This record gives sequence, C-alpha cells and structure tokens, in this order.
Amino acid sequence: MQPSTDAVCLLPAQVLRILLIEDEPALARNVVDYLQLCGHHVDYAADGKHGLFLALQHNFDVILLDLMLPRLDGLSVCRQLRTQGSRHIPVLMLTARDTLDEKTQGFYAGADDYLTKPFALAELALRCQALARRSQPDAYTLDIGPLRLDRRSHQAWRAGQLLQLHPLGFQILQMLAEASPAVLSRQQLSERLWPDDAPDSDALRSHIYLLRQQLDKPFDWPLLHTVHGVGFVLRVPESV
Repeated sequence: MQPSTDAVCLLPAQVLRILLIEDEPALARNVVDYLQLCGHHVDYAADGKHGLFLALQHNFDVILLDLMLPRLDGLSVCRQLRTQGSRHIPVLMLTARDTLDEKTQGFYAGADDYLTKPFALAELALRCQALARRSQPDAYTLDIGPLRLDRRSHQAWRAGQLLQLHPLGFQILQMLAEASPAVLSRQQLSERLWPDDAPDSDALRSHIYLLRQQLDKPFDWPLLHTVHGVGFVLRVPESV
C-alpha cells in the first residue's frame, strides 16, 4: 500500500530528525526519499525491536511508527517508549487500520497522531512539522486549547490558572489529553489507574466528578465530555 506521490515537496519550516519504523521496503523507501528531499534527517528501522532501540538511544524530533511490525508490534513499541524514554517524543502512527477502536488503541498506547495508509507524502511532512511544534519548547508539556499539563511536576493549568488536582485526577487528565481527540473507555481508564485490582465503577465515577470540579466548573465551557455508553474525551470548541 503506497502513499500518494503527486505532491511537490514543501520546504520545511524546521529541519527535523525523524525515525521511521516500517517493515514494507517500498513504502519506507518512498517516505525516506521524500522526507530527505524536504531537508529532514531520517533514520530507519525495519522491525519493532530495532526501532525501539534507536528511539531510546537517539534524540529524535518525531517518530513515524507502523502498527504491524515484526519482532515487536507498533503498540508495544509505543508503550515501551513511553515508559522507558527520558523525554516525550511525538509518535505518528502509520497504519492501514482505520476503525475507531484500532485508533483508540494507538492513542491509548501513547501515540500523538494517526495517519491511515495510503497517505499523501506532503500531508505526512506537514504532520511531522505540527507534532514537532507541539512538543516545544518543553518536551514534557502538553497543550490542548487552554489546557497545559506538565508531565514532570504533575501539574495542570487551564487559562493560566493552576488546577488543584488529586494525583489520580491528574493521571486521568493526562491519559485523556494524550489520547485526544480519541475517546477513552471506562475500562481503559480503570485498567491504567488500577492495573492489578480495579475497584468498582463508583471509584472512577468519583474521580471523574472531582476532576470536573477543578477542570470545568470554574470556567465558561467544559473540556471534559462524557460519551454515553463509551467513555470520556477532551474536546475544545472550534471557536476557541
């Protein structure tokens, strides 16, 4: 499955160091050639284990990660990168899978963006630029509309106002922010918060309630939305 090659390369606003982890040789060659033509520096791995090794050893600006990989699948690579990495490197998933459930799994594993094959190479390059900008100036901060999270200090602000969050409330907010704009199910949140022995649903409901009191109640419009029968999502109105 090949990307579209009918677009002229746009000169990059920022030269990036990019890691491509992709096991399909022809597709990988097209992506590498195009990104290098755009002026970026590209490293390449053909399997998940080698890709994870490179990702942990070098200071990349963006990682392009296929979902179906030999030796270690893309979801596992992303999870291990998030737990073992010394900084948050933006990850763009490249995959032929396009169902909501499959995309949710990718975001839940720690991906920052998702591009379905076949894709336009120009769009891939633009998404790389956008992800690199989003991760600056501090790779450990995450911004969504008026919301800013600091992964190191476990603090969050909305419109510059520090939110007084319970530690579990911050964890929930971080998971939702990292998955945004995807929806996270109640089961996904519970399994991440309490991996060994999840309590009943009332515990999660209580923490969601407390989070809303800090995140949304003092402000004009809500960030945290319930998707009935599914789970929760962070949404910023288009007018903001």
